[in-house]
Amino acid sequence: MVKHIIPETLSEALKYLYQGDFQIIAGGTDLMVQNRSWSETPVNFTKNMLYCFDLLELKGINVIDGRVEIGAMTTLETIMNHPGVPSLLCQAIGEMASPAIRHVATLAGNIGNASPAGDSLPVLILYDAWVELRNMAGFRMILLKDLIVGPRKTAMHPEEMIVKIVIPIHNFDFESYIKVGGRKADAIAKVSFAGAVEIEDDKIADIRLTFGAVGKTVIRNETAEGAWIGMTITELKTGIWRLIDMYNQLIQPIDDQRSNKYYRKTVAINLMKDFIDRL
Repeated sequence: MVKHIIPETLSEALKYLYQGDFQIIAGGTDLMVQNRSWSETPVNFTKNMLYCFDLLELKGINVIDGRVEIGAMTTLETIMNHPGVPSLLCQAIGEMASPAIRHVATLAGNIGNASPAGDSLPVLILYDAWVELRNMAGFRMILLKDLIVGPRKTAMHPEEMIVKIVIPIHNFDFESYIKVGGRKADAIAKVSFAGAVEIEDDKIADIRLTFGAVGKTVIRNETAEGAWIGMTITELKTGIWRLIDMYNQLIQPIDDQRSNKYYRKTVAINLMKDFIDRL
């Protein structure tokens, strides 16, 4: 029989994770759909469920020492409306689902779901976001890009849970987030793109490009980014085809019910070209 546990504290939740095989559920906006029953009966969960949404210890946002720390059970709506949260993340959240869903869904849930089409992931990986994982023995920090290892797969251990997302604050001169979906809102991304550039003395000091829904995980090529450090924007625009070549082999989308791989790859490249053209 499936167990349904509502822990009152973080330590209690970690104890249950240590003792047995539990699936953590926050807002449930992904898990409820993935386990829905078509016969209008209760949700068909097959694992023991640990309901953590009401853990006050995991709610809240702090801006300290050049970073934003977001509790794992903080709702997307709260994050989107906080003045200290990076504007590019707020924009991405604003294109996620509907207001009703954003009032219960969490950033940690979007991360833990580990979908290549997760709307927040291109922005978080662009910002070099960290995730704090905790278990009964202690905690560890891991870069988000290293946490998600494949579709629906993470490097988390069964007894660990996400307790915090840490986002370094950057002062980019140009930023952009684009989501391509079947409609403007409440749709899963066919392709998504995030880009950011910092300029110092008319030269590129930092450039970051990420792509969602076009690979097994979010695509980011830090070697390609580094190749343009010290160049001017004009040199970047002139060498756009060289940049495209650097990403051609990495962008490997699939065919599915929402789109086909040829469309996805073409759109992803065009979004990058458009971002560079607008610099």
